[in-house]
Amino acid sequence: MGIVNLTPDSFYAPSRAAAGQARDRIRTLCAEGADMIDLGAVSTRPGAADVPLEEEWARLEPVVRNWNAPVLLSVDTTRAEIVRRVYDSAGPFLVNDISAGEDDPQMLATVGRLGLPYVAMHKRGNPRTMDAQCDYPEGVVPALIAYFRAFSRRAEEYGIAEWVLDPGLGFAKTVEQNWEILEKLDWLRGFDRPVLVGAADKRFTGGDTERAHRLALRHGADILRVHDVRAARETVSTCVEA
Repeated sequence: MGIVNLTPDSFYAPSRAAAGQARDRIRTLCAEGADMIDLGAVSTRPGAADVPLEEEWARLEPVVRNWNAPVLLSVDTTRAEIVRRVYDSAGPFLVNDISAGEDDPQMLATVGRLGLPYVAMHKRGNPRTMDAQCDYPEGVVPALIAYFRAFSRRAEEYGIAEWVLDPGLGFAKTVEQNWEILEKLDWLRGFDRPVLVGAADKRFTGGDTERAHRLALRHGADILRVHDVRAARETVSTCVEA
């Protein structure tokens, strides 16, 4: 999953692209071997400010209108109204929701009604509060298991047949907790759902994204959400060969 941030403030500057530059970045990521492109119009880096709905849509709309890239479109949003507008503009796509439906009470019903595949990510709080919400008395991985057990029931209730599990690395987790999640990622395979890992260039990696990706792949990750598709492809190929 190649990342295109339609924002001026996402934490990884090379992934940022204004609407006029986005198509060039999309073409590059596709040429490097991306299977899907994830468009985000709201930064979720620590400390990021909220973005009004109409501003989010103004960033997305020129890119999703008449979408013709040869890969699956994914849109990173927590808003049901954005999902409706993207669907009207581009047709079926993958909804990538960092709040697993918690930030918008209409999200799961909308996804279920439209029959869209969905990424449910675990987080706590928002970009301004999440770093202070890393206490998991039962342990971070058992907390994730309980969280996704509850989410699976909600998904079934709303008729969401296809969903992907994302443990939310970097969102209300300490450095140690992020590495623990990667080491125990196979514990999350019990849901029989694809597992997405978004570790690329995050603070906890200390600049060693490849180590995080190798660990994720070794323990059962199905999808890597990345800035550098070419490097990730090389990591995947060497892991398969090994």
